[in-house]
This record gives sequence, structure tokens and C-alpha cells, in this order.
Amino acid sequence: MAVKIGIVGMNGIGNNHAACYRDDELADVIAVCDVVKERADAAAERFGVKAYYTLKDMIENEPDLEVVDITTGGIDNGSWHFEPAMEAIAAGKHVLVEKPLCNDVREGRELVAFAEKRHVYLGCNLNHYFTPPAEKAKQYMDSGEVGELVYCLAKMGFNGGEMNYALAGSDKIKGHPYFHMRAFLTHPFSVMRHFCGDITHIQTFSDRPGFRRNAGDVMVSINSIHVKFANGAVGYLLSQRGDAVYGLGGWWSLEVAGSRGTFCIENCVEKVSFWKAEKGIAPISVQPAPEVTDFGTSDFGRTFNHRLHAFLEDVSGKVSFDRLRASGRDALAVLEYVHAVQESYERGGEVVRPQPLPPFHGDPHVLL
Repeated sequence: MAVKIGIVGMNGIGNNHAACYRDDELADVIAVCDVVKERADAAAERFGVKAYYTLKDMIENEPDLEVVDITTGGIDNGSWHFEPAMEAIAAGKHVLVEKPLCNDVREGRELVAFAEKRHVYLGCNLNHYFTPPAEKAKQYMDSGEVGELVYCLAKMGFNGGEMNYALAGSDKIKGHPYFHMRAFLTHPFSVMRHFCGDITHIQTFSDRPGFRRNAGDVMVSINSIHVKFANGAVGYLLSQRGDAVYGLGGWWSLEVAGSRGTFCIENCVEKVSFWKAEKGIAPISVQPAPEVTDFGTSDFGRTFNHRLHAFLEDVSGKVSFDRLRASGRDALAVLEYVHAVQESYERGGEVVRPQPLPPFHGDPHVLL
């Protein structure tokens, strides 16, 4: 049976989610909501549903509503997530929140704790690893072909350069030094954690180029981040917001190396290559040919369909809370990492240990 959904925030992302749900047999969007009446009305007409202008009215007038999808934005793309998410959880609704979970780590901690207390699903749109290449890469790991993890290299950001630069005009970006950290680093950190587990140590060397300084732009747009994982592996994340043209690997690449093999995903949805460690390989010999799986697509937009469908599968299948994919807890973990990056930057590049996640208490309906 299709899950009944109400969407809050009918700007670009909200309409994107609604379009994805329209093509999904597990979804039944019954209402949309936006504090800007014109946006709510336009979306309601486009998708053939009822418009609301407050979440309170939508919840009170739609008793069959099961999921509230929060696609609002705000400062650092996340400051308008906390209040509607808390309101929906208080009403006993399952919630999916766009990334980042919140733009303030303290609100993120409170949100996750409240969802656990109310015993509702809280998910986040960590869509970058809901892809065929990521599934193939996870198969390499689960089958033991990667072996003991050694390192993880991630590069995600935007192409650009000085000639393409323009000072941001939006008050949601302008004047906020941590916009790129808070609005974007959720994605690469979520992918790194998906494959390599929890991060225990973070150190960043971050800055902004001269052309941003000369324009009065305070955004810390270049982030060179070193990490250590709980399993002993090390990692590196490079992210920049259009300060240079990206080279090898494109705008999105992830390389994970282990004692038995190494895989590399290129451009998120396009392909994955796997190099198998074989006996007799000399340290500086010619690299053996990889196994390459090319999925024949560059359509990043499909990641939204895959991720939203996975959330609906989990909700309709009533999975145990510890098995919810891309959960609020997962989103909180990467929010803690982003907070640690900010703290490391403010301390001049000191190593920072992110706050560990709260203990998981387990689902009493599942644990015997």
C-alpha cells in the first residue's frame, strides 16, 4: 500500500521530491505546504493535491498523513529544518529531512533524540550513495574482496575558477563563513562513513582564495580534511566551492583501498573500477587492468528517486529503527563531523575528536 506523504517547502527541492514521488508506486502525495502561498498553490495545482500554508493545518486536516517530507532550506540550507521536523514528530508522523539534518549540531542532537523518544522514523536525504556504482562497490566490500580497510580518498565539490566567480546575493549564503561546510560536506562525509564507518579524528586546513577576499566574501570555500576512522583506516577529503576547475576524476570521486583490493567510483552515478591485489605485484610495477563497471548514465537526478524510494520501502516494510537507511542518526554523525571541521579550522588546524553518537538502545519490537 502506498505511503501517504505531505511535503513542506515547495521551492526547487520540494518540487523535485514531489516529481519523484509521482513516479513511485509506494508514494501517495496528498498535500503540500509552504508559508509562501503562491508556491504552495502552484505546487498543489501541478501535482493535483491540496495546498496548506502551515504545517499545523496540514496535520490537523489530513488524518491519514503518514510521512512529512521537510524540504525547506534556510541559512546554510538547513536552518528551517528543525522546527517543522520537531512539530511533525510531536504529531507522531514519520519524517524525512533534506540535508543537512540541521545547520546547528545542538538542534540535530535534539531532533534525533526526540524521534527516538516518539518512536517514529527519522530519515535524511543522504542521496549520494543510493546509486548502482555504490551498490556494486559495497558488494566488493561485503564479499571480502577489499579486505582490511587502509585508506579512503574523497573529492567532491564544484567546477569553477576565478573567471566564473560571482559574489552570492542570497542572504542565506552571503555573510555566512561556514556555508559550504554546513551545506555540502554532509554529502562526502556520508559517503565516506557509508563505506568506512565512524570517524574518530578530524583535522582541516581550510581557507578561501584571494578573489573571494577581494570581493568581501567570507565563505571558507576550500577544505582539505584529514580523518581517522574507528577501524584504524585513514582518509582525506578535498572539497571546494567552484574555486578551481576539477581535474582527474571530475566533480565527484571516491577511492577506497583495502589489503585485498581497491575500488574507485567516478562522478557518483557513472562507473566503478576495481583493482584486485594479486601475489607478485611489484611496488612500482605497471598497475594491473581493473574490472570496470560502467552504468552508462550521467543522470545524477536519479539519486533522488533511489533514495526516496528506499525510505518508503523502509517505512512501509516497518524495518527496525536500527536498520533504517540514511537515518537521522546517520545524518547526525556527519553533522558532528562538519562541526568538528569548523572547530578544527577555528583552532588553526588542530585535531578534533567529533562527539560520539548517543548510545543506541535497540528496538524492543525486534530484539529478543
